[in-house]
This record gives sequence, C-alpha cells and structure tokens, in this order.
Amino acid sequence: MSDLTQLALYCAAAFVLAVTPGPGIFYVAARTLAGGRVEGVASSFGTGLGGLVHVFAGSLGVSAIVLASAELFTALKLIGAAYLVWLGLRTFLSARRDASTSLNGGSPAPSIGPRRAFREGVLVEALNPKTAAFFLAFIPQFVDPAEGHIALQFVVLGFVSVTLNTLADIVVAFAASGIREGAAARPTLIRRLREGSGAAMIALGIGLVLAKRPAT
Repeated sequence: MSDLTQLALYCAAAFVLAVTPGPGIFYVAARTLAGGRVEGVASSFGTGLGGLVHVFAGSLGVSAIVLASAELFTALKLIGAAYLVWLGLRTFLSARRDASTSLNGGSPAPSIGPRRAFREGVLVEALNPKTAAFFLAFIPQFVDPAEGHIALQFVVLGFVSVTLNTLADIVVAFAASGIREGAAARPTLIRRLREGSGAAMIALGIGLVLAKRPAT
C-alpha cells in the first residue's frame, strides 16, 4: 500500500463487499436459524478460514493457475455449485421436516453442532471460485510494486478483507439468533426464513454454474 488514503479506500471497498449478501452470509443465517448462535458463529469462522485459503493460494499464484485453466476452473465451479445446491436443499427440506414433526407432536431434528457448522463453512467459501476471482482482480489494484514483498502485501490486504467478511458474518449470526429467539412462539416465521435461506443458497449455486471464467 502506498499511503493511508489508498488503505482507507481499500477498507471502504472491502467493507461494502463484505456486507453484500453471498453464499457465506446465507449459510451463516441458515445455520443460526436452525441451530442457534453458537452454530452461526462457528460457521462464520469457517467461512473466514475458507476465505484465507483463497488469500494464500492467490499469493502463491495457485488461484491464477486455476483461473487460467478452463478445465480446472470448471471443475472447481461445478463442485462448489453442487455443494451449495446440496446445502440449500438440505436447509429447505429440513425446515419443512422440522415444521411437520412439530405439528405432529414430535421433536425437531438435532442441530449439526458447531464443529460440523465450522467445517461446512470452510467448504462453502473455499469451493467458491468467484472468491478467488475477486481476490485476484481486486487486491492487486492496491498492491504497490515499488514497496516490494508483493506476496506479503497480497496476504495482508486479503487478511483485512477476510476479517471484514467474518465480522459481517458474525453480525448476521447475532441478528439471525435474535430473530430466532424472538420468533420462538412463531415457528412458521422461522420455517419461512430457513426456507428462504435454503432457496437463496440453491439460487447462488445455480448462478455459480452459469459463471464464466474471468478473462486472462
């Protein structure tokens, strides 16, 4: 980074991107609504670690190699899309199943727990090639070659962006937790919110299938 003005501009842009809804935010919301705040926060740290995978891969040039190869990009894109669609379907169907079980006097399915929520959060972000494309297209604009240590600058700026993304996800987790607690007496609302989160993840997965490889 050349100066504080550039750093402030980068942080402002990264903040806007952090609060823009994406796979991570919808997954965190879905996990919180289904399993509570602990699962939501755990999944937030998972998406953060998944983002760091792209940061370090980008600094080493791995992401650039993937994006330069049509075959590798397509493979990662399809795997990530399939995973998102599967998570979305599971979220949508489990919301309906829990609602039906509750109406019949049974107990809803147990939560998946924070460890699994964390692992799934890592995969949601790490399998998203659009995240790699974002880092490779956005961060280099703020790297100053004259200062040297290009890879280190990339990692530092990437870490700032991932931190903002994780903080945004944690805020979503707390907000969704508040909604969950406040709507405890209104299970229909929780069901619809969970279904909405699941549908959003399915839509994002389909959108990922349609994503084109960035021009190189």
